[in-house]
Amino acid sequence: MKYQSLRGMNDILPDETPVWQNIEASVHGVFQRFGYSEIRTPLLEKTELFSRSIGDLTDIVSKEMYTFTDKGDRSVTLRPEETAPVVRAAIENNLIGSDKLAKLYYMGAMFRYERPQAGRLRQFNQAGVEAIGSNSPVLDAEIILLGIKLFEELGIKGLEVELNSVGCASCRPSYIKTLRAFLKEKLGDLCEDCNARYVSNPLRVLDCKKEKCSAVMSKAPSLSDSLCPECKKHFESVSGLLAAMNIRTRLNNKLVRGLDYYTGTTFEIVSSQLGSQSALCGGGRYDGLVEELGGPKLPAVGFAIGLERLVMLMNAQKPSGKGPGSKFVYVAALGEKAQKEAFIILNSIRNAGVKADMEYTGKSLKSCLKAASLLDADFTVIIGDDEVAKNAALVKDMKTGQQKEIAFERIIEEIK
Repeated sequence: MKYQSLRGMNDILPDETPVWQNIEASVHGVFQRFGYSEIRTPLLEKTELFSRSIGDLTDIVSKEMYTFTDKGDRSVTLRPEETAPVVRAAIENNLIGSDKLAKLYYMGAMFRYERPQAGRLRQFNQAGVEAIGSNSPVLDAEIILLGIKLFEELGIKGLEVELNSVGCASCRPSYIKTLRAFLKEKLGDLCEDCNARYVSNPLRVLDCKKEKCSAVMSKAPSLSDSLCPECKKHFESVSGLLAAMNIRTRLNNKLVRGLDYYTGTTFEIVSSQLGSQSALCGGGRYDGLVEELGGPKLPAVGFAIGLERLVMLMNAQKPSGKGPGSKFVYVAALGEKAQKEAFIILNSIRNAGVKADMEYTGKSLKSCLKAASLLDADFTVIIGDDEVAKNAALVKDMKTGQQKEIAFERIIEEIK
């Protein structure tokens, strides 16, 4: 029987991993530069962690989670997102408190049962940050700036931030009442899911992507008009800080995100390079979640990035597979006597910090050069029996086609 991977759970093959590694290296570098420390949580959590934090009637919890009963008769779930697990870990391991700010980041696999499409899989990868312990608008702005800096480092163009505020426990109930009154006469024009949301969380009707619901909501009352003075001041401060950093922003009154725990600031960073599916990352404040999950009453803000979508963009930009500033050397060993000397030189090149590989199967010179070209090698070091006798190799520059004879002991110096 020939086995295949499960639908929506794709292999990442060797010719694809260099792009992933470039992105992962940038994530670690930029996030740490902003003072965030990496946290790694288990893939499995108690189901209640997600149903309580995300919301029982969200699409994620009601339709998309991989949930099963384990051998201990406990309901467990493959994590569909990482904010709730990070908050759980921060509470459990005393990483947070009223006198300290926890700045954490993560990167790893998530799982949602939904229809696979470009940039969206059932097993997918996210990177994100969570800052727990401050309600300062400066922290909101820093989080957004962090995402912008990461995407700029990866060479992504046409960046813009869509901003909104979903209010707080003081002002949101008044808006929800106004929104319900607006929706009451239009339930027949809404999808089945939005009819359920009308009862459970009418804010999420704003976020529905179905055309008929979007048409109705285009005339909905604006949430920003209902903000209390404190929420309005906070939102204006965030907008002003981003403007001071010359970051392009646009108010999007329909941006509420798909999870129930958001409060105050919500945002998405979008790129014109992505077409209709323009969002690179999204996030916002979740000031009640820490307390909801059994921790102290602490505000928090964060975002998540879908890495598959980033990989699509990077591939469209035709990046080098070797990583910035690196070289790759291919060693062609021609003949039995050359194998030993080529192996010694190969490992000398690697010990000097340069990526290198060699031909192991007795190919001809023509085949070796073809292989080096396919691997995008910068140089090919050619060693045959004649070169062993001369104690010198032919070093070919694969970009210019020029080659010259170099003594074995000078090969590394020449390459570097």
